[in-house]
Amino acid sequence: MAKASSPPFTPKAISFLRQLAKNNKREWFQPRKEQFDEFVRGPMLELVTQINDELRKFAVDYVANDPARAIYRIYRDTRFSKDKTPYKTHISAHFQHRQLPRNRAAGFYFAVSHKGVEIAGGIYMPGPDELAAVREAIAKKPAAFEKLIRQPALVRKLGSLQGDALSRVPKSYPPDHPAADWLRKKHFYFDVTLDSSAALKPTLRKTVVDSFKLRLPVVEYFNNAVLASIKPEPADDRPKRPEPMF
Repeated sequence: MAKASSPPFTPKAISFLRQLAKNNKREWFQPRKEQFDEFVRGPMLELVTQINDELRKFAVDYVANDPARAIYRIYRDTRFSKDKTPYKTHISAHFQHRQLPRNRAAGFYFAVSHKGVEIAGGIYMPGPDELAAVREAIAKKPAAFEKLIRQPALVRKLGSLQGDALSRVPKSYPPDHPAADWLRKKHFYFDVTLDSSAALKPTLRKTVVDSFKLRLPVVEYFNNAVLASIKPEPADDRPKRPEPMF
C-alpha cells in the first residue's frame, strides 16, 4: 500500500499565525523568526515548489522561475497605510505570466492564515494599460466573455466573478454598452476561502492545483488580451558599428 503524503502544514503553522495576529509587533516576531521559517515559510516553499511542478503540465507560462520569489514577504508595506502593524497575518504566493509585468496582469494566488485558505485567480489591481486592454477585449465580444465567466462548473464551484467597480462606465464607452456592468469593473477575479483545516490536509496541493485549472481559461483570456495590446518595439535600422574581431 502506498504511503499517504504528509500535509504541507502542521497545527504549529496555524498556531503561529494566530499568535502573530494577536501580537503583531517586532518585539514579538523577531525572537520567533526561526519558528516562522520552520513552521510557516518552509512548508510554504515546499508546497509552492510542488505546485510549480504541477503547473508545468497544464500552464507552463505560469511556472515561477524561482519558487522562493513566488512567495510574498511577511512584512507589510506601511508607508501609505493607516494600519502600521508590521506583519501580514497570512502567508501567500502568486503565480503569474512570465511575459507580463509583475503584479499587473492575471495570475493565480493562494494564501494560508489561521482564518482560512484563500484561493484566487484573475486580474487584481492591473496597470492602466492592462485594464484598458481587458476592457477593450470585453467590449468587442461581450457575449463571448459572458459565456466564459458563466460556465456552470465555474459558477458552481467558485461563484460569480468578483472585483470592485466604478460608479459609471468609462468615458470611452457608451453608458448603454451591452457589457456596461463589466466595463465598470476595476478588478476581475474568482476567489474562494476554505476553512483553515484545509491547510492541514494532504490534499491541499491537489485542491489548489484543481482550483487553478478551473480558473485557467479566464486567466488566459485576460492575459491574451494584454499580450495582444503590446506593440512590438520598432526595429532600429541605423547602421551599427562592426564588432571588433579581436
